Formats: sequence, structure tokens, C-alpha cells
Amino acid sequence: MPSITRRRSGGADRRLTVEARILATAERLLSEGETFTEMGVQRLAREAGVARSTFYTHFADKSQLLMRLAGSFSAESFEVAAAWEPGGPDAFEGLVETFRQIIAVYRRHAAVLAAITEVSAYDPMIRRFWHARVDQFAARTEELLIAEQRAGRAPADLDPVIASRLIVVGGERFVADHVTSDDGSGDETAARELAATWWYGVYRRPTPKP
Repeated sequence: MPSITRRRSGGADRRLTVEARILATAERLLSEGETFTEMGVQRLAREAGVARSTFYTHFADKSQLLMRLAGSFSAESFEVAAAWEPGGPDAFEGLVETFRQIIAVYRRHAAVLAAITEVSAYDPMIRRFWHARVDQFAARTEELLIAEQRAGRAPADLDPVIASRLIVVGGERFVADHVTSDDGSGDETAARELAATWWYGVYRRPTPKP
């Protein structure tokens, strides 16, 4: 019986290849010091080896391009964060390793992060997009904190909504600042301090004595 699985058409493969080349070119130019605002579509298309019209076949505008770059970058970070669970015997060391990996992701994509910060200052769509991505992290953390409270491991007086936003938004801003101000020698210390802040400040915060 012949297989009904359809192979991706050559046209679809070529489309994905062109999109990937444009995205990779944009990130390379950003890494070389070009600001996203000053990066013209004509220059980007020329560097990627495509026509200007081809760029607009794949992306409505530069904002959509940046959202694709930011979406890929944040999805990589979220995948790392989502793998950690707070209930195991090595949960703290696992959290340290999680932050090691997240810092590494941010460092690899520091140029994209800088572009997000740059464009968010004047483009509400990019600002809302990035806030929504951070909200995903906060929602996941809130779920974990509620589960930990129900299991009796997290303090009962903890507000999971406020606490999750505090450590996620604060942690994200810290990592963003760290990778732009540190040469990498402080990554291990940063990962451990973040883990200790989350673990002992929220997940296993001591209950105040009356």
C-alpha cells in the first residue's frame, strides 16, 4: 500500500531556506554592531543574497522579522526553563543548571535582545510582543508555585501571582543586563545567585515566626 505521507515540496523547502537565510543575516548584522533601526531592508536583502521584493514575500516588514528572531530566541529559553521541576532531591542544583543554560542562550542572542530593547522604546507592537513572551515564563512559574504550595513545600503565605512576576520579570532584566555588561567570567556566579534568590527567596522561603 503506498504511503500517504507527503513530502514537503521543493518550493516549501526553498521558502524555508530563504527565510532562514534572511533571519541569520539579520542576526549577523546586529552582532556586527548595526542597530536594528538603521538596518535597511535593501541592505539586509543584499547581504542575504535575495531581492528586496523577496524579503517582503517572507516578512510583512522589519517588525515582523524582529518578532520572528525574538520568538525563536525566547522559545529556546522557555524550553530550558520548562524542563526544571522544583520537587526533586537535586532541585536547587537543577535550578542553577537551568540558569546556566538560560544565560548561555541570552549570550548567544545578545544582539537580538539589544534590538528588542531598542525597538520596544518606540514600537508598541514589539513591546507588547516581548511582554507576552515574558508573561509565558511568569505563568509557568505561577503554576509551579501553586503546585508547591499545595504540596506543602512552598510557604502558604506566598502570593504566587506577585511572586512569579517579581522573580521572572526581575530575573529576565537581570540576565539581559548581565550578558551585556559581563564578559562571561561572571556567568557561573550569576546563575548561582539567581537560583539562590528564586529558591530561598520564594520556593523555600522560611515562614516568619510569630
